[in-house]
Amino acid sequence: MGDYLRVGTYVNTHGIKGDIKVYPHTDDVSRFSDLDKVMLDTKDGLITYEIQSVKYHKNMAIIKFKGIDNINDIEKYKGSDVLIERSQAVPLNEGEYFICDIIGAEVYTDTGEKLGFIKEVLQTGANDVYIVKKESGKELLIPVIPSCVLDVDTESKRVKVHMLPGLAEL
Repeated sequence: MGDYLRVGTYVNTHGIKGDIKVYPHTDDVSRFSDLDKVMLDTKDGLITYEIQSVKYHKNMAIIKFKGIDNINDIEKYKGSDVLIERSQAVPLNEGEYFICDIIGAEVYTDTGEKLGFIKEVLQTGANDVYIVKKESGKELLIPVIPSCVLDVDTESKRVKVHMLPGLAEL
């Protein structure tokens, strides 16, 4: 489990005074108002910024950093992931987990067959979908629904699934 969680991506500037538009990777976009600082994961490494203000527009967070008053001071980091320390994360309910904690998890069927590992998680709106990379190199799509995903163990990075009819052929 990493020390940082991605909560958004810096997608563009907003105005000329250094504000940035952040596409949220969180269930609640307003959670940016609760943060005092974030980090940008840039090609130069992690850079920590204190948040001066946050406003919202069209499901995006518009963030103003302390000490950044010019578009030229921040524009070069466009495309960077916006990270927080794990200690700043919202508390999870039982059965919930952060996506980053299951990337790389081994996937087994309820009969004990190893399918592969979770390469990526697609967020479709209706339900998430695990992209499982098989040993053969092929990918398998597993819908994250109770009848299919039976157990997620983030500590041992192991997921148990029930293969519904038709899934293996996808």
